[in-house]
Formats: sequence, structure tokens, C-alpha cells
Amino acid sequence: MGKDHKKLLNQLEAFRKSAGLTQQELSEHAEVSRKSINAIENGMYVPSTVLALKIAKTLNCTVEDLFQLP
Repeated sequence: MGKDHKKLLNQLEAFRKSAGLTQQELSEHAEVSRKSINAIENGMYVPSTVLALKIAKTLNCTVEDLFQLP
């Protein structure tokens, strides 16, 4: 996604904690590794559309709730 991905606003950790899920539990629901969830939360990795949709569905929110452009 180029250099600008660092500007992506990311609310994943807050929504995950609000849902009472650990990184491991969310990763199991989304069918990815815990390290992937950690990398997304820390802004090191931008999820694919499919993964973002799986995470949003698990957290009962929209992709736009989790990720925004400034």
C-alpha cells in the first residue's frame, strides 16, 4: 500500500478490547495468526479487504469503524 499506510487510523485494539477478546481469540475467529492481529494493531500491516471484513464481522462493526484515513 505504499508509504501512506502509516497514516491509516486504526481502532482495532480498542474495538477488540471492548468486545472482551484477546488477540489470540480474534485471530482464531478471523483465521489468521495472533502475530497478524498484533501487526495490524501496531500499524505494521494493513489487512486485506477479506481479512478486514472478517475482523469487522467478528467485532460486530464496520470496516470503517476500525480503519479510517485522516
